[in-house]
Amino acid sequence: MIINTYKKYILSLFSKSLVEVTLVFFSLILIINLFEEINFLKNESVAGYYPVFLSLLNAPSVIFDIMPFIFLISTLFFFIKLIEKNELSIFKYNGITNNQILSTLVIFSFTIGILLIVAFYTFSAKLKNQYLLIKNGFTSDDKYLAVITENGLWIRDEVDNTINIINADKIKKNLLINVSIVQFDKNFNLLKVIQSEEININSKNWIISKPFITKKNITNESSMITFKSNFDIEKVNNLFSNLSSMSLMELNKLKKDYLALGYSTVDVEVYENKIYSVPIYLAIMTLVSGIIMFNSKYRKSKTFNIILGISLSVVMYYINYFSGILGENGRVPIILSVWLPLIILTIICLIGLVRLNEK
Repeated sequence: MIINTYKKYILSLFSKSLVEVTLVFFSLILIINLFEEINFLKNESVAGYYPVFLSLLNAPSVIFDIMPFIFLISTLFFFIKLIEKNELSIFKYNGITNNQILSTLVIFSFTIGILLIVAFYTFSAKLKNQYLLIKNGFTSDDKYLAVITENGLWIRDEVDNTINIINADKIKKNLLINVSIVQFDKNFNLLKVIQSEEININSKNWIISKPFITKKNITNESSMITFKSNFDIEKVNNLFSNLSSMSLMELNKLKKDYLALGYSTVDVEVYENKIYSVPIYLAIMTLVSGIIMFNSKYRKSKTFNIILGISLSVVMYYINYFSGILGENGRVPIILSVWLPLIILTIICLIGLVRLNEK
């Protein structure tokens, strides 16, 4: 279908505003990240370009996260340009209604949202993963590793010149279930093996209940022992919290591994739904911004509209943030915690659309 001339013009002008605002945010993110990376690498012997390189790797992921607010502000600037040139009156004179203009922008925003999920998110996740791998190489955490596989949770932990390889079938609250701990010295000579049905890892001094300890082919049973570790339940949880470095396929695999381990999948499900909601979120933010501008085009200054848009971005961010926390804590259903703010915004927008063509 051939796009009408006015639609081509609208989409061209809106795309230009979108690119301009995105570049401004991208530049700000690079500058802010640059200072953080310089501070992080200040004691490291690296080339001068390294902080810039790390900032570039991290920036796309941040851009994806703030894309709804980029669309909101881009829509504000788009309408400011139309109002300054008196082009809204020209559109109305030619029989083009406010609803037609807004529907064109909303459909375009929704389409861009789908493209962002399909292409840009995967790209940003890969860069984020490289970013984290490089930064982890500059920390001492390489002695303390943890992964989740189909065979359960695996931890490599080094304490007092002893290397511990730990495997647990499941995690239940602050307990590791069906655990084996194989201890080696620095030369990887076997020292002993500890097996237990349950280990409390609430602190870094683990409490091992009824362990079987095998040393030099002799096995002894004890009622309870303590085990010093660099990990506790909080650190184990945090190890798998950076979901923005995983593609959708990797998130799905991680969720399956969590289920096999008995580990909570709440965080993954919330994050997946946030990604899937992006097209609708972008469309709604465009709609909200458009309704504001249509209702204030002749009564408010440009500065007021920009401040209002930024204020709305902040308010919506915190609404989404607190709704997400409610979902993660189980106060509201997981899916509802992501979609509830969007449902509320949609209802507000539907009210705002009443008699919009008369504005």
